[in-house]
Amino acid sequence: MPRLAVIGHPVGHSRSPAMQNAALAALGLAGEWSYGALDVAPEGFEARLREIAAGGEYAGANVTVPHKEAALGLADAASGAAREIGAANTLSFEGGRVEAENTDAGGLLAALPGSPWGARTLLLGAGGAARAALWALVAEGAEVEVWNRTASRAEAICAELGGKPVAAPAEGEYDLVVNTSAAGLGGEDPFAELPLRPEGFAAGQTVVDMVYGELPSRILEAAAAAGATTVDGLEVLVQQGARALAIWTGRDPDLDAMRAAARGDTHA
Repeated sequence: MPRLAVIGHPVGHSRSPAMQNAALAALGLAGEWSYGALDVAPEGFEARLREIAAGGEYAGANVTVPHKEAALGLADAASGAAREIGAANTLSFEGGRVEAENTDAGGLLAALPGSPWGARTLLLGAGGAARAALWALVAEGAEVEVWNRTASRAEAICAELGGKPVAAPAEGEYDLVVNTSAAGLGGEDPFAELPLRPEGFAAGQTVVDMVYGELPSRILEAAAAAGATTVDGLEVLVQQGARALAIWTGRDPDLDAMRAAARGDTHA
């Protein structure tokens, strides 16, 4: 039975196993495929990945924080998108080889309510998810400014992928705000970590927060209160996960089944 998994550290919060197993069940593949979670610390990632690739049990894996850039570096082959982004979130294993793809970029664009062409955009973060978001948004014609707590990292990814680093953004001035940082993931106040104010959002904006949990994040709560359109990390997760599952199985999964499981609406 082919196995799939999400690899990260930490990974216990991930909704990917519930979501992907529901998708496999909807495709009639639950008896043939399974999807789990593997918590692997950075210092053990290379050895564990090589073990998985050589073992023959796993057909593929999603990769999440903090391994996306390392995953690309360890791959034997990579798609053009993954190479240009400089990070991979979807791996396929065959004959001991690791093939890398990035579905984060397409997943983000699919989750947006419309095209980002011409949108003045604030991107928060400079990790693997930020790289995919920046690459996708620039390619679609958005005008992107990038903020990161370590300014040199924002400068570095802009030099590689486009966009403009910004030191003191004012969130109300943007058409689109995308948070790819982990601020708020552990339950802390994201407004203490980011250059955002709860009262700084505006109607007409679209605000995306990659952080997800049982309830809307504090960022999305504040944005919705201001009349902004909000997109949570679960919708982005569903969209990128559907693309990954199609790569592994060759079949398009049921997005509604994935959404329901990701949001805890079923016991799949």
